[in-house]
Amino acid sequence: MRILIVEDETELAKRLVANLTRHGLTCEWLDSAEDAKSFAAESFDALVIDLGLPGMSGLELIKHLRAAGVTTPILIFTARSSWQEKVEGLNAGADDYLVKPVHVEELVARLQALARRAAGHADARLTAGDVTLDPGLKQVLVKGEPVAVTGSEYKLLALFMYKPKQVFSQSMILDHLYPLDQDRDPNTVEVLVGRLRRKIGREHIVTVRGIGYRLNA
Repeated sequence: MRILIVEDETELAKRLVANLTRHGLTCEWLDSAEDAKSFAAESFDALVIDLGLPGMSGLELIKHLRAAGVTTPILIFTARSSWQEKVEGLNAGADDYLVKPVHVEELVARLQALARRAAGHADARLTAGDVTLDPGLKQVLVKGEPVAVTGSEYKLLALFMYKPKQVFSQSMILDHLYPLDQDRDPNTVEVLVGRLRRKIGREHIVTVRGIGYRLNA
């Protein structure tokens, strides 16, 4: 999952990024709503937005994004706890609400649920043919048997399985596997796809010539 965090408290944002990264998420961080206005239109699975941003508030940012047609799930993350503000945020277009401080496990679970519902999955476990991915356990099963995968292989398979009909280019895959400030090698994608095919079956990942890859669901 690729997450955008919009939070002006630097230390808190760094802790969030570190904790979410340890749980297998790829995170980008911005400290102002103005910067996020255009960047949030990129391909993210969920947005985490603080209400108390300087300048344009988080609430204004949410309204702007929804008015601009951005449909990415939004989770409000704030120190404010009054029910009126929760209602206002949800009515502005947010999908969920968490009050600081929060256990990272709960945040991860909520983000996974938002991404799953946005992709049209009712079940917590994702299935394509004889391949099953369990985000809660971070486990991959083939024909009911656990298959050992690396962190990068798991993230790649999750990307395919959350959106099984979508074709992903190399650049899109790299965006979901690595943050923008990390060195990237396009050859990494071919290597990961090859390794994943050997583990789950070549027939499950289709090469769309000249474009990229998609799941054969």
